[in-house]
Amino acid sequence: MELVRNLSIGVLGAGFMVLGTAAQALSVTLSYDRSIGSPGFGPGQLFVPQGIEIDDAGNTLIANGRGLNPDGSFNPNIGNKVEVFNPKGKYIGAIGKGGKGPGEFDEPAALGISPQTKNLYVADVFNNRVNVFNPQGKFVKSFGSFGGLIPGRAFFGPSGVTFDKTGNVYVGDFSGDKINKYTADGELIGSIGTSGTEPGQFQGPAAIRISPVSGNFFVSDQFNNRVQVLSPEGKSILSFGKQGSGNGEFNQPIGLEVDEFENIYVADSINSRVQVFDKNGKFLTAFGKPARNASGEIVPPPQQGEPPFGDPLDLTPGTFNWTGGTTYKDGKLYVGDFFQGRVQVLNVEGAAPVPEPASTLGFVLFGVGTTAVKMRKNRQKKTAISLEKELAKTAV
Repeated sequence: MELVRNLSIGVLGAGFMVLGTAAQALSVTLSYDRSIGSPGFGPGQLFVPQGIEIDDAGNTLIANGRGLNPDGSFNPNIGNKVEVFNPKGKYIGAIGKGGKGPGEFDEPAALGISPQTKNLYVADVFNNRVNVFNPQGKFVKSFGSFGGLIPGRAFFGPSGVTFDKTGNVYVGDFSGDKINKYTADGELIGSIGTSGTEPGQFQGPAAIRISPVSGNFFVSDQFNNRVQVLSPEGKSILSFGKQGSGNGEFNQPIGLEVDEFENIYVADSINSRVQVFDKNGKFLTAFGKPARNASGEIVPPPQQGEPPFGDPLDLTPGTFNWTGGTTYKDGKLYVGDFFQGRVQVLNVEGAAPVPEPASTLGFVLFGVGTTAVKMRKNRQKKTAISLEKELAKTAV
């Protein structure tokens, strides 16, 4: 009996050692689920979909392009809305319209819904402000002032929108190469970052997300072709990626999401795909391929003054003409198909960390040791357990 007791303690200790050194493995996969919207200029149709959000009712909100006629000429009365689709993908209405007045847009882009107030914040690019709407879609206020257009960048003004746990809102200043911090009412109270290529510096901060786990900032640093991770105080923690088309490389990353396990989803825009990384920046998987014409050549994006669609369109599931805005909700990743007028919804599977085989062995050994140790105690507890069962029966 003494030998069994000592063996049990030894095995139990071994189990603890294996558990202490076990790594966590991920095998994230993305698969096509469905699409929302279709290319065009009518109700429920999209062109250059950018920001995407899901409200508490499960509706999908999509920022729909700058006002353009079908021939590509400017028309502020077309687009310039936040289009709303119900949970089944049926178009049910829009928020806002084109213009310069209160609650109007000149290219709505990034979207964010405040966890506290449920108000919708919309980056209004060419009006250089953020518009705020209540949960019923009624305009509340505008705030902010952001850097103007600079050479080599087609985009400027407010970019990503995210919130911390206390209700402050953070908005990317794309041309200012920084992240502005505002109160929920839009009062500027600070900023993070400067222009440059060093850690903590930016060249076009596109998407911003605050981790629901650590509170760290995750930023797609578009023209530096990397993702940066910053502490809640703005201190550089991690940077990964470089320009290219291989795994872990980017060609102007735009959309970015962080899930409840701190996996990172990056819309690698010009490469027309989504890449997934663990919280340490390790590449996990990629999904998507570029649209091609009949000759197998990649379909180029439209030029300024042209219709805002690739020619030809390739609406095969998983095919993109640039990936853009993103959002993540309940195991689904929503990705804007920039120049094909739709949002593709992807299933996310395997995102939760699971023990590797050595860790599993540790659990087995732990179980064996625990069982051996408990054999002696079980005899002592048998009477007490039987009594508890009888009491439970009586209570029933």
